[in-house]
Amino acid sequence: MVNLALAWAERYQDVRPDVAIAVTGGGSGTGIASLINGTVSVANASRSIKAEEIENARANGIDPVEFVVARDAIAVIVHPSNPIDHLTLQQISDIYSGKLTNWQELGGEDRPIVRLSRETNSGTHVYFLETVVRLGQKDNNTFFSADTLLLPSSEGIGAEVRQNPNAIGYDGLGYVTDDMKTIAVGLTAEGPFWLPSIETVNSGDYTVARDLYMYTAGVPTDSVAEYLDWIHRAEAQAIVRELGFVPIQE
Repeated sequence: MVNLALAWAERYQDVRPDVAIAVTGGGSGTGIASLINGTVSVANASRSIKAEEIENARANGIDPVEFVVARDAIAVIVHPSNPIDHLTLQQISDIYSGKLTNWQELGGEDRPIVRLSRETNSGTHVYFLETVVRLGQKDNNTFFSADTLLLPSSEGIGAEVRQNPNAIGYDGLGYVTDDMKTIAVGLTAEGPFWLPSIETVNSGDYTVARDLYMYTAGVPTDSVAEYLDWIHRAEAQAIVRELGFVPIQE
């Protein structure tokens, strides 16, 4: 969600030029670790904070407070030349776990499947592992196939998908562009299959969707409280829609 955080910061500087806001990337794990270490005022995260992270923070005298600031759909993307246009969650899980290794097994061309993923410190990686690869099952211990390519950024996944006709990746909806193909996702082979959008996320039809968070060290006050209040207002939520994310306020 770094592009959304950057856009918010830039717009807020126009509203409050007296308030300095710096945004850095590195993944949800990095942001939450910085909050625990006391080096940031607000941590952006595309996953909820873990129980052990809360314990570490409290051991350091910090009590994390959670704010839902937007929502996001995770799009499954392939090269535009790939003839596959829809997959079930089970098929996507089987691709990423290594059970399916060739596009021909899914009705496509005789080509090896190249799996792309974010790195393990990414909240998107964690969410995709738990919701798609493990199908949301708490007792499911399925992992990504060992030959999955781990990339450090959403932009990196997009760039690889654009140039590699064998690739499959996943990315937040806000990072999907017209020069990549988005796969419609269904729960069963009979369908229905849904493409990710603001409408299908809000209706509950597209199920690979999640909340986006900001965490503060304790109840926010002063400029941090004002910033978070602004993020929940219509002006900031309009930016969410502009960037392809799902607003929590219309």
